[in-house]
Amino acid sequence: MKKLVILTGAGVSAESGFATFRDTGGLWEQYDVNDVASIEGWYRNRKLVLDFYNQRRAQLKDARPNEAHLAMARLEKDYKVSVITQNVDNLHERAGSTYVLHLHGELTKVRPENGLYDRTESEAEVIDVGYRPVHLGDLAPNGSQLRPHIVFFGEAVPHIGKAIDLVEEADILLIVGSSLQVYPAAGLYRYAPNDCPIYVIDPKPVPIADPRVTLITDVATKGMIRFRELLSSGK
Repeated sequence: MKKLVILTGAGVSAESGFATFRDTGGLWEQYDVNDVASIEGWYRNRKLVLDFYNQRRAQLKDARPNEAHLAMARLEKDYKVSVITQNVDNLHERAGSTYVLHLHGELTKVRPENGLYDRTESEAEVIDVGYRPVHLGDLAPNGSQLRPHIVFFGEAVPHIGKAIDLVEEADILLIVGSSLQVYPAAGLYRYAPNDCPIYVIDPKPVPIADPRVTLITDVATKGMIRFRELLSSGK
């Protein structure tokens, strides 16, 4: 069975009504990224950051996987599928994907402020809180403040090594809804084998120049239909 590796970004979740940062009307127009998505912002105003992610968690509870998420899950019938996502939502899992690697953390989880997740790949201290809010004064078993299980700007991406390993073994690489502007995820496609076809689905121009790439200029839901057609035709 061929190995299909899928890298997804915010464009996949956008069609589920889950607000993105970068698009017009997105979260970056309402919040300063340095205040709510950086490690400096966390230490400057923990309450603001906790409230921001509480809002995102409540929003996620009402969101539903869209046809793109479902189509990716169905690909497991014919391929060994690994999903690498830049998204912090759980819509891939809820759609039925069985292997999802979250590069930037998970919205429904928290961990101790003084945990070691930014320096190791151990997730022993991670706590699944579902969709409930987390407040200033909510403490981990070790007595430290709970923080979002999110990789903030200014922190290392612990799972990038695992992601590289997956891409290096891919027979097919599919990139969906990613602007390829956020590193290190944006450079993952470069690790694909020389003979690995790369498909990119996005309604906007994506800054990627590689002879292996087939561009599908469309939103994720419609682009996945075209992707299946190309696979079926052997193109």
